[in-house]
Amino acid sequence: MESCHQSCQSGQSTSTFPRSVMEQVANHPCYSTTGSHRFARMHLAVAPACNIQCNYCNRKFDCSNESRPGVVSELLSPTQALRKAKYVASKIPQLSVIGIAGPGDPLANPHKTFRTLELLRQEMPDIRLCLSTNGLALPDLIPRIIDVGVEHVTITINTLDAYLAADIYEWVIFNGRKYRGVEAGQLLIDRQMEGLRKLLEHKVLVKVNSVLIPRINRDHLPVLSQELFRNQVFLHNVMPLIAKPEHGTVFGLNQEAEPTAEQLEDVRQKCGHNVAQMRHCQQCRADAIGMLGEDRSQQFNLNQLPEEETDYLPVMQKRAQIQADLVSAGAASEDNAYLVAVASDNGEQINQHFGHAKSFMIYSVGDEGVHFVQRRQVPQYCDGSEHCDDDESKMDTFTLLADIDAVFCCRIGLSPWEKLEQQKCEPVIDYAWQSIYESLKAWWEMKPHETLDQCQAG
Repeated sequence: MESCHQSCQSGQSTSTFPRSVMEQVANHPCYSTTGSHRFARMHLAVAPACNIQCNYCNRKFDCSNESRPGVVSELLSPTQALRKAKYVASKIPQLSVIGIAGPGDPLANPHKTFRTLELLRQEMPDIRLCLSTNGLALPDLIPRIIDVGVEHVTITINTLDAYLAADIYEWVIFNGRKYRGVEAGQLLIDRQMEGLRKLLEHKVLVKVNSVLIPRINRDHLPVLSQELFRNQVFLHNVMPLIAKPEHGTVFGLNQEAEPTAEQLEDVRQKCGHNVAQMRHCQQCRADAIGMLGEDRSQQFNLNQLPEEETDYLPVMQKRAQIQADLVSAGAASEDNAYLVAVASDNGEQINQHFGHAKSFMIYSVGDEGVHFVQRRQVPQYCDGSEHCDDDESKMDTFTLLADIDAVFCCRIGLSPWEKLEQQKCEPVIDYAWQSIYESLKAWWEMKPHETLDQCQAG
């Protein structure tokens, strides 16, 4: 697997991050340069309100020909967002991540944001969830972020200097009060850093976006990057200010200078000595759909969706095979490649009982090696009762594993063992508490190298 130094094109290597973290970003197009060429993202515009006013921002809801943050063609309710997400996933199998990025701030719209995330987690268990925020409301909502299974959070932090912040933000609203000037800037900075540290304590991957405004924070962003390094932020995205007069922003109307290409590269180089830099950002719309560098959002407006809801289970199973092929450079397309599930709560060892797993890590295993494909959420099979093995209401777990050829766990009851075998899935407990990669390699080497079709026919 390539190092993060190669993936993020940074002057500072983050190869010290464990393999499980690198797997967490491998199919996220924003966190991995390689992933950006293979996987697609989708932003759901369910969060219209914002709790701060940036001088570079003017949120629009009806502009279909403009590509910049804060712009969307239509706002969605949580149920509309789910319907749209299922249909998009059926048409774009490379879709790996769904995020909420606005057009306001997701955490300033907590009901809509978390209801949408809850529906996605329930109905689309193979999709990774992420969100972007200015960080003001972040510290108080981290328990909900963790509970719903958000794996990646982007925080926009433009400065750690309250006096510079006073020139970037017009106002901040917190607990029903509007703050301005240095007081607003310091409040926002304190909340951003508190939220960032709490996320990292919960092992959520954090990317920090910073808007380069040459007059204000050109010399300060390398200082910010040093603090991000001390806090083990995974990725730093220095973005150029967009300040065209026609956008109607304060900076645009006041003719605030945008950075030159040379200024942007200089700041990225200096920040890159501290934190890996994201250089492939497209400054996407808040309703962007597709691969980075393309936007297919206008193909999926609500009035273009079919009336019937998409049946997601066959879509998910088809997507798993296609995405396995994407990450394994063809291994999944070989006749003798297996799709296997691993019960692990740390991404490193096979260390969970089948009945205790709330998710399974899916791998492609074949001649070309072991390749992580996705993490798939499932209903927890055993709830701690004495008869959980016989609870027929938990059959959804097996439905969600219907396309899997083998399940690796440290223990499993007789009833689920038999149910897995009935759907031609091999339960494996021989490698309990051992390394995932080494175990899957060893298991593969012991398998007779015949095609899956031949195995199943026999």
